[in-house]
Amino acid sequence: MIANLDKIVVFSHVVYDKSDVQNPCSVSLNVRSFRSSRLLCESVKSSSSGLAIQISRTAKTGARDVLFEYLHSTRGFSFMDAEHISKNSPHFFEKLLSKFDPEEDVVKSLSKFLRYNPINEFEPFLESLGLSPVEIRSLVPQRLMFLTDDSVMLENFRVLRDYGIPRIKMGKMYKEFREIFEYDYGILTSKLKAYENLGLSKPIIIKLVSCCPSLLVGGVDAEFAAVLEWFKELGMEKDEIGGFVSGKGIYDWGRMLDTLDFLDRVGYTDEQLHNLLKTNPALLFQGSGKKVYVLFGQLLKLGLKMNEVYSMFMQNPHILLVKCTKNFFKALDFLFDIAMQTEDIVHIVSTRMELMGSYLLKGPKTVCRELNVKRDEL
Repeated sequence: MIANLDKIVVFSHVVYDKSDVQNPCSVSLNVRSFRSSRLLCESVKSSSSGLAIQISRTAKTGARDVLFEYLHSTRGFSFMDAEHISKNSPHFFEKLLSKFDPEEDVVKSLSKFLRYNPINEFEPFLESLGLSPVEIRSLVPQRLMFLTDDSVMLENFRVLRDYGIPRIKMGKMYKEFREIFEYDYGILTSKLKAYENLGLSKPIIIKLVSCCPSLLVGGVDAEFAAVLEWFKELGMEKDEIGGFVSGKGIYDWGRMLDTLDFLDRVGYTDEQLHNLLKTNPALLFQGSGKKVYVLFGQLLKLGLKMNEVYSMFMQNPHILLVKCTKNFFKALDFLFDIAMQTEDIVHIVSTRMELMGSYLLKGPKTVCRELNVKRDEL
């Protein structure tokens, strides 16, 4: 390997401090490396010397194969599990390689090391599920080393894996809802089956559980089931709910249910609600219906009575469309910015809600400049 390094590494001047002369080992080297078509190298820092050393990609590939063989042949992991863990735990892998002198045969050294030194399998396992080293630090069991030591956790992982839940999504489940991995044998399978019994297809359940793992905590989420029933009553397929969720969202099914009940009480017909959800699913699934309550609360804050607000929603069902809501709040801010009296604002809102939601107003400064008037003259 040293012979190969001679072909690709050029050492510039050696720098040392006189204060370190007594310690001849304390010398820093400035290394300039070049790419070679025959040997592509990657920089790895030796934990013992702190020098920038080169380990070839070929050696790294061989070392990763050694880790795979250890997990598969020695520890009895399935081929797919061993392969996934060995290829998707880069931080653990680099830490493992840092134990060896890169100038020696790293593959042989790792193979020998693993024969006599078992690794803590929870570290690469959890990293392969999408967790960072910082997150893993607090999740690794204190007194366990092998995954088989926690057979219940391993069984629940296999249930999720075999059902089709992406491994990369399981890390979030393990971190935020550890109880999912603590169910007795057969319970997790029955929970997944229960959602199928609600009329959902397997691909949609996979997406829902991946985005909202809390669905697997406790029994079947009654509020989620009620939202599904709303979909059915509105003439929508239950599986359509899968198109409205994403891994970036946080879903409060109870608040969604309250929002649907509220809109029903306000006077929205099934057809109006159906069209509203079809054209504006964000109303319900972004913030779990929070925008409806914000708008409703703002109208009450102005001094409107409950029955007046109900009437306004019924007369202007389109006001809940994203664009209309944005325009309405922009217009409301405009009226407050020019210091209009509250009673006058209430009058405009009560009689011109449709107009306020139909157009996007310019800001007060722009209007004043274009009309060449002062703000208090608007």
